[in-house]
Order: sequence, then structure tokens, then C-alpha cells
Amino acid sequence: MKRLLILTAIIEGQTGLALLVAPSLVARLLLGATLDAPAAMAVARVAGAALLALGIACWLARNNGRALVTAMLFYNIAVVAVLTHAAFGPALSGIGLWPAVALHTGLAGWCATATRTARLK
Repeated sequence: MKRLLILTAIIEGQTGLALLVAPSLVARLLLGATLDAPAAMAVARVAGAALLALGIACWLARNNGRALVTAMLFYNIAVVAVLTHAAFGPALSGIGLWPAVALHTGLAGWCATATRTARLK
């Protein structure tokens, strides 16, 4: 569980920082679309702040984070659903879309395994 939380802290923290600093670049890489409206830029930066907060929370809980891993399981499943819908609904697709779906699917599986293993102990 500790390795999972450390890896999640690094990934989400870096993504959050990237969204705060260069939201249009992240959107273009992930979805193949730009953030043209000022409101879209603001929402992307809020999302960046939220991801950075998740990264910090994962880092701080790395030694005892069963509840946080359960919350991250929900988060990863939601990200997979949102990004998959973006691909098949409005047909958005950037170079990073499917790798992000695969990454969050893997992290969701790891979270599910970690919470199940923690309950069995």
C-alpha cells in the first residue's frame, strides 16, 4: 500500500502542477483539444489544484492510508469513466488519452487489491 500511495502522489502531484502551469498543453495531450474559453482554463486549474492536493494527501498518508486508498479507488474508476466517455461521446482523443485510461485502470486494480488485502489482515 505504501508504494501505491507514493506512486500516486508522484503521478497526481505532477499532473496537478502541469494543469496549474500549462492547462492547455495538458488538455491537448490528453484530449487532443484546446481550452479556448477563460472559464475552461479556470476549471482546468482548479482540477490541477485538486490533483495536487490528492498527491499531497497520498504522500502524507503513505504509511497508513487504507481510507485514502479506498477514496483513490473511487477516483481512479471515475477518471476511467470520464475519459472513456470523452473518447466515445464527444470523440475527443489526444496522444495521452488511452495511456491515461490504462494507467488509471491499473491504479484502480492496485487500489482494489490493496484494500482487499488490508481487510484480510
